[in-house]
Amino acid sequence: MAKNRRSRLTSQEYIDGILAHNPFILSRAITLIESQLESDNELATQIIDRLMPYTGNSIRVGITGVPGVGKSTFIETFGLYLADLATELENKNKKIAVLAIDPSSQRSGGSILGDKTRMEKLSNHKNAYIRPSPARSSLGGVSQKTRETMLLCEAAGFDVILIETVGVGQSETIVKGMVDFFLLLMLAGAGDELQGIKRGIMEMADMLVITKADKENKNAATRAKSQYKHALHLFPPNDAKWTVPVEICSALENEGIENIWKNIEDFVKQTTSNGFFKINRSQQNKQWLHQTIEERLKRDFYANELIKKQIEDLEKQVANGSRNAVEVARELLNNYYK
Repeated sequence: MAKNRRSRLTSQEYIDGILAHNPFILSRAITLIESQLESDNELATQIIDRLMPYTGNSIRVGITGVPGVGKSTFIETFGLYLADLATELENKNKKIAVLAIDPSSQRSGGSILGDKTRMEKLSNHKNAYIRPSPARSSLGGVSQKTRETMLLCEAAGFDVILIETVGVGQSETIVKGMVDFFLLLMLAGAGDELQGIKRGIMEMADMLVITKADKENKNAATRAKSQYKHALHLFPPNDAKWTVPVEICSALENEGIENIWKNIEDFVKQTTSNGFFKINRSQQNKQWLHQTIEERLKRDFYANELIKKQIEDLEKQVANGSRNAVEVARELLNNYYK
């Protein structure tokens, strides 16, 4: 019986289940996307292709911040606010999906999929769906399949998609390239408030939020807010013609959350009005095309039988210094294209 339950569905069954907002079918479809099997990838591509007319109607929000800033706590509180807001307004289409990208082990390829445990209340809310995804070998710890997962969630009726980054490396840049609004969480009370914050990350942000602004930290958060606002004035205007706000919040005490959502709504209204929202998504789609090509070429290269036979010995030659990496790479590529 277990075998029958886990047997592969047809593409139409996946499509019907997703459009019917069935979370179990959605999860199984996302598992297809994350699979390493070519047959699963082909089926996932068929499903996404046929669901495209039902996508694009969500607000996509990227959330990042240094380790310890409280991303999971913030996302749960913020997600609960939105999910409860949907209930109060009796808007059945108002649903929240959280795509939490977990860092994978570089040695074993394993992943710590603990976000459902860390966001227990949100994961049990009828208007919320949480999907932790192993990052595997993707740059910056961001799953290469996050875009496809996001589209499936949109087709399943989720109209706010929150994407959490691991907050290290270049993951912020990748997530910025797939969302409408990029939220940067910051800490206060660590001495020089701007120390260690890369200018590039701050320039990408559509809003800065000082977290943990409660109890003895509230005054420090208020001071940090002033410093960050001053720093942002030194940056050139962004393409969206949007003045980046700085807010403070306490996820534990549920303070400042409503104002954060209001800023996001204001951003969407403004950028929709001035045309930036549509232009940004078009550019992201073009970027997605090229990233997909690069990923496919890389996968096909390393899966090539001739390359697999040659590469181990050539790696040793590069490692011991008998040959240089550029020469060997050119040789392998020439052999592959032949």
